[in-house]
Amino acid sequence: MRRLLPRTQDLVWLLLFSALAWVSPTRGTAEIEVLGLLAVVQVAAPRIRALNTRRGNLTVISLKLLLGFLLIGVTGGIASSYYLILLLPAVSAATTLGAGGTALYSALACLAYLAFIPVANVLGYTLEGLYLRELSLRVIFLPVVSYLTYGLAESNRSAAQRAQAAADELAEANRRLLEAEAGMRRSERLAALGQLTAGLAHELRNPLGTMKASAEILLKRIDPAEEIPREMAGYIASEVDRTNSLITRFLDFARPVQLRMAPVDVNALLDRAVEYLSRQSPGAPPPLHKNYDPALPLISGDAELLERVFFNLVQNALQASPEDGTVTIKTRHAGGVVEVAVLDRGAGIRTEDLEQIFNPFFTTKPGGVGLGLAICAKIVDEHGGGIRVESELGRGSTFLVTLPAGR
Repeated sequence: MRRLLPRTQDLVWLLLFSALAWVSPTRGTAEIEVLGLLAVVQVAAPRIRALNTRRGNLTVISLKLLLGFLLIGVTGGIASSYYLILLLPAVSAATTLGAGGTALYSALACLAYLAFIPVANVLGYTLEGLYLRELSLRVIFLPVVSYLTYGLAESNRSAAQRAQAAADELAEANRRLLEAEAGMRRSERLAALGQLTAGLAHELRNPLGTMKASAEILLKRIDPAEEIPREMAGYIASEVDRTNSLITRFLDFARPVQLRMAPVDVNALLDRAVEYLSRQSPGAPPPLHKNYDPALPLISGDAELLERVFFNLVQNALQASPEDGTVTIKTRHAGGVVEVAVLDRGAGIRTEDLEQIFNPFFTTKPGGVGLGLAICAKIVDEHGGGIRVESELGRGSTFLVTLPAGR
């Protein structure tokens, strides 16, 4: 809709062409018609989407050159005062095409004007002396103005490219800053939570041990015929075991990661994680598509911990995907880092949950604890890498792990 609204430059062009028609000494019908066509082309071309391509620009500039040639022809030929109208296609080429296009249309504009010299000779006009020098100056001015305009346009294009590059760099720096801030907030929360978890775990394990021992003694002394007391004692023992397992996971999460660094083949590590998942899934193998970079360099890392990261990410992707959905695992080497991407075809993650997805105890799974991705983020951070997620509702999610490539 905005393309149809009049612009200031459109009004200026219409006024200029109207002024040309008004001050013309002849005001012939053909002259007014050609001026009107030039005005229409100049105003309408920028509004037509098909004419704003390279091929469209060539068509418009060629049409301006043709109309300029016709205007000079109907207003006296070589003696026409409209010779400067040939600047219109030449300047248009200089602002929209490259150096080659500028040179081509400058030469065509010169030839279009010089083509009237043989016509003048046929009609009996004699061109010599001062008039020939005047014609030469007119012709020379066309490429001079064209290349001056091309130089200005090229400077503007270079400035625009530099500005766009600076804007892209600022956007990337802003994105990294936001990621760093999110990582710092996550690290602060993890540190506070680790201290709290370690203290609570030691305080809880003693009473849990007493409860477990008491439940086992009760099971031994209760008459086997009393089903309900035995069932209740069994519940106590199993829930104590589950709570103790959960405390163990909390301690693993809170405990500083001790890395055993060694050269690691990430592709082989992913294969081991997928193989372990396959052994855990009876029946049909998980629907996985591997897209590995065969030239992936080794990294320096703890193979056991990184395998745990990839196992969790692939398992989550399989759980999030529908039965007929395929989980894709990609690896590539880019800019001194190794990237591992795990893509699922699930329901996606809500925008408000994306920032919290790596926070401990945040989960969208029924019965989930919310430590899996938090532990993954901690392990990746300890390796000097990063982990992030991109998601679109209804399209799925992509978890991207970046790790420094080994030398």
